[in-house]
Amino acid sequence: MRVVPHRRKAGDPALRDRLFELLEHDHLPHTLGSRVVRLIAVVVILDVVAMALASVPELDARFGTVFTGIAIGAAAIFALEYAARLWTVAGHTPRKSSPLRDRIEYVFSSFGIIDLMAFLPAAVVLVAGRRSTLFVLGVLPFFKLVRYSPPMRSLFAAVYAERRTLVGCLAILASAVLVFASLLYAIERDVQPEKFGNIPEAMWWAIVTLGTVGYGDVVPVTPLGKIVTVVAIICGFAMIALPVAIISSAFADEVRRRDFVVTWGMLARVPLFANLSAVEIADIMRLLRARTIEQDEVLVRRGEPATSMYFIAAGEVEIELPNQHVRLSDGTFFGEIALLHRTKRSGTVTATRKTRLLLLDAQDFHALIERMPALAAHVRKTAKARLAESGDLATAELAQGEKEGEPRDE
Repeated sequence: MRVVPHRRKAGDPALRDRLFELLEHDHLPHTLGSRVVRLIAVVVILDVVAMALASVPELDARFGTVFTGIAIGAAAIFALEYAARLWTVAGHTPRKSSPLRDRIEYVFSSFGIIDLMAFLPAAVVLVAGRRSTLFVLGVLPFFKLVRYSPPMRSLFAAVYAERRTLVGCLAILASAVLVFASLLYAIERDVQPEKFGNIPEAMWWAIVTLGTVGYGDVVPVTPLGKIVTVVAIICGFAMIALPVAIISSAFADEVRRRDFVVTWGMLARVPLFANLSAVEIADIMRLLRARTIEQDEVLVRRGEPATSMYFIAAGEVEIELPNQHVRLSDGTFFGEIALLHRTKRSGTVTATRKTRLLLLDAQDFHALIERMPALAAHVRKTAKARLAESGDLATAELAQGEKEGEPRDE
């Protein structure tokens, strides 16, 4: 079997398109895009830590020049990234409108605003020479990590999806604050006029009590006021639990939705599934399991029972056969020969770098090729070609004994 190394075709996209892929999509391990992401993350963390330490007068007096240099360098890097994204976004928005419109949409998008705020306020403050204000702005670059952190994106997406429900919770909370503040004002105003002399002052007690904080700086002293306080505390537990439950449920749904999208995207990388309909892909997705293996990790060993077929979504593996070593990368599959012939593994498979795989169990494999004849034909054709090229005489003779298109014993 011969492995053809990946080469760029003559019809490569323009520099702008390649840079867009680098910034937006090429974040797989051991790629240039992943190194760019790590660089930006390191700069963000370094900038935020430096600004936090610079707020300490003793440290600022000793290392003020270093902190200022870090702020200038970070602002320059963030400005270059912003300019690169602004240039490359043209032609890559879902609407496929004019380049100017694409760039305007990016500028006013949430990520565009975050990218701009990461460097523009700091640059203005540095030019103006107001270093004390710079410390306050040091937290702004931290929000850039949302772009590269799927959990953070999922959390923000969950909050946004439930924004109307959360606003409703805030309205209920505001109503409860007003009601309990009015009750305590009516009960305690004559006893504690300095603390409950008016409803706005009583609202501080209501907010602290419903928030279950209980500072103790303002407390009722009358029996009826204490009874109302107990009711307010109990209601406060419900007020806190309600938005937490809403956000946690929405967050779980968002994570499941993201995993679905990720799996769909991984399937799209495999040419075997390129011509399938959305219904067929969705059917296959229910059968596949995702797995990530680290560099030099052994996936299967020669002589082991065959339990799965594997699809490489991203990465590379090396198959050690008796006569040769074979390397397979993105979009290829392996493990189908042993499943088709119900034999043991003929080679040892090791990851040459971090690799994302999709696994199809043996039982699901046989059921799938029965339901999808075109898919089965492609898998069998690939298996026969590999057997013919592998030099494995025993399995090659078995393959030669099977006529083209003839059903096999599954």
